[in-house]
Amino acid sequence: MSHEAAQRTHYEEIGAAYEVHYSDPTSREYRDRFLHAPLFAGLSLTGMRALDAMSGSGSLSDYLQRSGARVTGLDISPTQIAMYQKKLPGCQAVCGSMLESGLPDASFDLVAVVGGLHHLHPNVLTAIDEVHRLLRPGGYFCFTEPHTGSLPDVLRQLWYRFDPLFEENEAAIDVGLLKRANQQRFTFEIENYVGNVAYIVVLNSMVLRLPVGLKKYYAGPAMRLESLLNRILPRLLACYTLCRWRKL
Repeated sequence: MSHEAAQRTHYEEIGAAYEVHYSDPTSREYRDRFLHAPLFAGLSLTGMRALDAMSGSGSLSDYLQRSGARVTGLDISPTQIAMYQKKLPGCQAVCGSMLESGLPDASFDLVAVVGGLHHLHPNVLTAIDEVHRLLRPGGYFCFTEPHTGSLPDVLRQLWYRFDPLFEENEAAIDVGLLKRANQQRFTFEIENYVGNVAYIVVLNSMVLRLPVGLKKYYAGPAMRLESLLNRILPRLLACYTLCRWRKL
């Protein structure tokens, strides 16, 4: 079985539990505040043709649609796409591969991936080739992912070895490698390193097996602490990178 097929099967199996943990009100608040808002800061999304690549059930698509974009969601999991269509009937939904979507060339002003690229090893560069093909000249590629070269990544690698929640090909991304491979095709506008307490205990409650019902009690303080720590957080201690590239 290919790595991509394994990921599809995996998310078919855990899709219901994933939806519970990652689409509850506290997780949606975390995403909007710490992922979506800074990722698209300064961009006017109104009227943009936006692709939510590796969309899952559509948390990012919901934000993009509320911001005025014309949104397409792409995911390889039929179960996730079925949930997407139910939650977001105003968006187009496509069940397909991030490596070969079948969508037309230069058909989007924006392609965004939130937490998906690190599931694509060893094909991350192939996925970015597809992003480049889908973007019009001047279009934006926005993504946020766990990154190599950090203490959280060291701990994550240890966790991945023993936790059956993860597939064997999941790994943080090497931002430097991706930039070197794409420096003739994109300009690099934003590269921030953030994420700490709330990222771990609010957004990733499923990983820690924390009961969803408890999140409402600690999410507020955890997000306030995260906001404070993000101001001084060095790359070495950050849980993820937040990047915005623009196609030349």
